[in-house]
Amino acid sequence: MYRQKRQRSKTLTVAAVAALVPLAAACGSEKANDSDGGSVGADGQRITGVQWSIDSVTVDGTTHQAPDAAQVRIDDAGEAAGSTGCNSFSARADVDGERIRLSDAMFTEKACDKTPVDFEKSLGRTLTTGSLTTENDGDRLTLTTDAGDTVRLSKAQDASLYGTRWAVDVPGPEGQESHPVGKDGKGDGKGDEKGGAHLTFDRDAKTVSGRLPCNRVNASATVSDGSITLGAPSTTRMMCEGSLMDAEKRLLGLFDGKVDYRIDQGTLTLTSEDGTTVRAVAEK
Repeated sequence: MYRQKRQRSKTLTVAAVAALVPLAAACGSEKANDSDGGSVGADGQRITGVQWSIDSVTVDGTTHQAPDAAQVRIDDAGEAAGSTGCNSFSARADVDGERIRLSDAMFTEKACDKTPVDFEKSLGRTLTTGSLTTENDGDRLTLTTDAGDTVRLSKAQDASLYGTRWAVDVPGPEGQESHPVGKDGKGDGKGDEKGGAHLTFDRDAKTVSGRLPCNRVNASATVSDGSITLGAPSTTRMMCEGSLMDAEKRLLGLFDGKVDYRIDQGTLTLTSEDGTTVRAVAEK
């Protein structure tokens, strides 16, 4: 997942703050592990390691539909990250029996026209009332307050390899984690008008194209049995700041060879023959 810089809100309106702070206070995970090593709820269904789409929030009998991009993922270590459809957030997930809670919330500060303020406010009100009870049937998760207000979520489907614009986390130097890199060299994923490094696979043309941290790239891409054979890359010839060129060189190391690939909902993982791993997320 894109790793974004987040700050505690300073400039949002009171309404937006009320929505975002509590959002990072409730979508948690159970600590009991299932057979795959993930955390599960009291009903035995997996909660962590799942990309949950936020479908709606109901407060005082009024239901507010969530934007399509609203989602949350809770990893097996008890950390949650997601989006309201406008603002990104992260928090620590804690569990007490059948109840879950998030703490130490951090989130971005954007105000977006396409994300209704009423939705964020209602979501905030619901998730600030304390711990929530979970009900999970595998594909759907419901979080319920003691007063009966609810947040409904559903399991996101796997994105298609083809036709999806994959925002790429560029592999860091040896021993360091991957990270999004933008054209400004600050690692903020703002390399062009729609984002930083990204790739798109074309099924019919058997190609991959997109942008590296500095230059645009095209190459052949043949997919077979969980692997992709990438051809020699063709790139533009721009020169950028040194750290961007270093990151681009590392990403180019995936090309002209075979990589294994795996898609887990909205995350694409590419692993080269030398063990280099690159992750990308499907852009909404």
